[in-house]
Amino acid sequence: MPAKTKKRSAAAVAMLFVTLALAASGCRGGDGSPQPTRDRTPSTSASVPRAHVLAVKIDNVVPARPPTGLDKADIVYVERVEAGLSRILAVYSSRLPPVVGPVRSARESDLELLRQFDRPTLAFSGAQSKLLPVIEAAPVNAVPPGKAPGDAYFRSQDRAAPHNLYLRPERVLRDTSGVNAATYAGFTFGPEPAGGKPTAAYTVRYPAARFAFTWSPQRAQWLVAMDGTPSRTQAGQPLGAATVVVQYVSVRPSKFHDRSGNISPYTETVGSGTALVLRDSKAHKAEWKRPTADSGTAFTTPDGRPMAFAPGQVWIVYAAR
Repeated sequence: MPAKTKKRSAAAVAMLFVTLALAASGCRGGDGSPQPTRDRTPSTSASVPRAHVLAVKIDNVVPARPPTGLDKADIVYVERVEAGLSRILAVYSSRLPPVVGPVRSARESDLELLRQFDRPTLAFSGAQSKLLPVIEAAPVNAVPPGKAPGDAYFRSQDRAAPHNLYLRPERVLRDTSGVNAATYAGFTFGPEPAGGKPTAAYTVRYPAARFAFTWSPQRAQWLVAMDGTPSRTQAGQPLGAATVVVQYVSVRPSKFHDRSGNISPYTETVGSGTALVLRDSKAHKAEWKRPTADSGTAFTTPDGRPMAFAPGQVWIVYAAR
């Protein structure tokens, strides 16, 4: 083989290795920053733009209400915590409100739940001391107050601590994608599926908390009430969701507990089970499946078709089966 031909062949092989290396590294730019890519949505095998996700752990006891910025979340997750109370994990990607809160502590269950979002940023006030190393090792960008820019968190003067810690989201997630986190997680949006049972209201009960959802034809939303009181935004508007999913899961004790010795429940979000989907004044039976922690959660009708959600905010309420 002539020398020039050998040189051209060697150069081609070298270029191939460079191309493969760039692909394996996530196509990073010359400064090491991630370049825009199209990631596979695990639950649907569909290709969607990468979502830059911010998840904020929000307080949900009476002194912490009303919440700020919750109505701007793509997904609102409701979880059971110690003593039968509840906490909220709000997930943002398509838009960021100026302020979110009040911010409270993280739980072990949050780490498994958030793995479907490809290393999201997790904002929280702190955690049980033995849980902190677990959070550090998890595939999340953990940003408690001690790791955030100095003006990212602030204390409000209109309520007592610890229910007065708030976050300025743009200080911790400067690069928003505009992609709906629900779409990235594999949720399907579209026309209402056939069937369903006409339903005016539905209630989910925890040992020391309850959530009621009432259909409002005027607002085309399921209005939220917590512990018997209608929920409102900080601006005084009714808090409502286009779709509410009651997802029945296994809830078991974890190895962590709070300062009073109450064991922290662990909500298992990997696996499969049944769900009830509320949308457009009807309740639809559904099934859910999440094969691995890196997968999104697929919701289907009993006959196996994708369960389409109504466009707008989605609430996922975890209930023990």
